[in-house]
Amino acid sequence: MSGADVVIVGGGHAGAQAAIALRQNGFTGSVTMIGREPEPPYERPPLSKEYFAREKTFDRLYIRPLPFWHDKQITLQLGIEVTAVDPTAKSLSLSDGSSFSYGKLIWATGGDPRRLSCAGADLAGVHAVRTRADCDQLMGEIDGGVKNIVVIGGGYIGLEAAAVLTKLGCHVTLLEALPRVLARVAGPELSTFYEKEHRDHGVDLRTGVMVDSLVGEGRVSGVKLADGSVIPAEAVIVGIGIVAAVGPLLAAGAAGANGIDVDAFCRTSLPDIYAVGDCASFACDYAGGAVMRVESVQNANDQATCVAKAICGDEQPYHAFPWFWSNQYDLLLQTAGLSLGYDATVTRGKPEDRSFSVIYLKNGRVIALDCVNSTKDYVQGRKLVEAGVSPDLDRLADAGVPLKELLPA
Repeated sequence: MSGADVVIVGGGHAGAQAAIALRQNGFTGSVTMIGREPEPPYERPPLSKEYFAREKTFDRLYIRPLPFWHDKQITLQLGIEVTAVDPTAKSLSLSDGSSFSYGKLIWATGGDPRRLSCAGADLAGVHAVRTRADCDQLMGEIDGGVKNIVVIGGGYIGLEAAAVLTKLGCHVTLLEALPRVLARVAGPELSTFYEKEHRDHGVDLRTGVMVDSLVGEGRVSGVKLADGSVIPAEAVIVGIGIVAAVGPLLAAGAAGANGIDVDAFCRTSLPDIYAVGDCASFACDYAGGAVMRVESVQNANDQATCVAKAICGDEQPYHAFPWFWSNQYDLLLQTAGLSLGYDATVTRGKPEDRSFSVIYLKNGRVIALDCVNSTKDYVQGRKLVEAGVSPDLDRLADAGVPLKELLPA
């Protein structure tokens, strides 16, 4: 049986960073990364943005140049999936029928797109936007003449896809079951702004609508709503979140209800097994200790670095500041912190000027910011979150007052 001192399962941001950080921190043992996609590690966010819009070729998405992995003696086993984990024997069963042993195991598999459960969900022409293959297939259909597209889901992936599709000349209908877009991650002020932006760009955006089924003979031709109406569709994009890809670890006995539970050092309940990135559920300091998964490149990279340092003998608890971003049209949204549980908001600037910030507070303390085309607020505002500042609300709302002036002396 072949094996490695450290095996990383997953070839996304978290897996790549774990391998990189191991070498940066002086690890000299053998490292193997096992990924089910055929490509070396690449950036995922541009898939629904620059790559989808044809603004970046795929070779510009590689996390590191291809020779890097060979030069750093990091072995890539690509196009292979881990089907089972034996924590007692410290071995993995692979989809090609082979087995692979490990000394330490880092589980960095991220998640799979959540699928629709209704009739017609398996028709041709129904897409996710999670991998290069997903995007290439959809782009090929658009190049072949598909123009009438329904996007299901008003989160960031759905909104970003809708923005790109309109640039490509498609007619886009976006459906969100909740009363507003971004309802799970942002306040009404931001939702209202983005709903208007998308409608102004020609998107037929509908909130509070439920999908009954997808219709078509072999290939999707429409989306049937709960009220019985049917929206014609040559293709459908489903952007309703992800499901953590953790089946083999759960089957091996790892604890976890929403992903894999990890402690402050990203250790799972199984010996010598860590979990990082989108699939790891942890007590987040910036969410009042709530146990949750954080789906972001920042979290993936920082947790991976935390684990690499621990394996190299520098064990430190994970405590990294959460941040996110989204590109839609000519709008850059930068988010600092987590707005979960907020009880008040303050808006700086005017949304109609397309440059403003929404600041979230809990018990008078700043816990998060959403900054639209307002990088200065983002850079200075994240320091308010880190410092746990309870500022004067009038000064907080005054766009003429730099946020850094609200920091304690």
